[in-house]
Amino acid sequence: MNPLKSVTGTIVTGFVLAIIALGVMGFDKINAINMEVWFHVMAGVTWIGLLYYFNFVQVPGVGQALAEADNGGPGPAAINKYVAPRALLWFRWAAVVTWLTGVGALQNLQAGGALKAFMFSDGMEVIGLGAWLGTIMLFNVWVFIWPNQKKILGIVESTPEAIAKGKVVALMASRTNTVLSIPMLLTMVGYAHGLSF
Repeated sequence: MNPLKSVTGTIVTGFVLAIIALGVMGFDKINAINMEVWFHVMAGVTWIGLLYYFNFVQVPGVGQALAEADNGGPGPAAINKYVAPRALLWFRWAAVVTWLTGVGALQNLQAGGALKAFMFSDGMEVIGLGAWLGTIMLFNVWVFIWPNQKKILGIVESTPEAIAKGKVVALMASRTNTVLSIPMLLTMVGYAHGLSF
């Protein structure tokens, strides 16, 4: 039985290998904050990876499929029916897990760390900016992108006018998140590597 033949098997295998790696390095070197940051990074890679997939691959692909539908092309039906809903499920919940584990890691970093970061307290300005950018991005996912994607994909009933408007709102929120992800990633990585301003 090959675990790589299923998504669950692949994920479990990755975690088993990570636990083996931890064992080899020594479990005594690992603490709660290390694990929380690891989960934060794992969820963040999933979230931002899907954000980039939507913006760099799916949206242009659906646009091309729509343009070629009249000339015998496949149209966007398969992507919109099978791929997009699944990708959006992982996308929106990865956003939540990323944000929660990020706030948890900040809180565990030092007493009141999350509040200090969001208030740009001394020494927390860089990570604080990243936390605010991530918070705005989470808000965009749940308030603008997901509700409008449900209309676009026909998950909820909607008028053609609402769908057309939803396409613009979802695209602009998604593109805003793509723009914000660049300085957000700079501040998240930069904080751990001595970036200060």
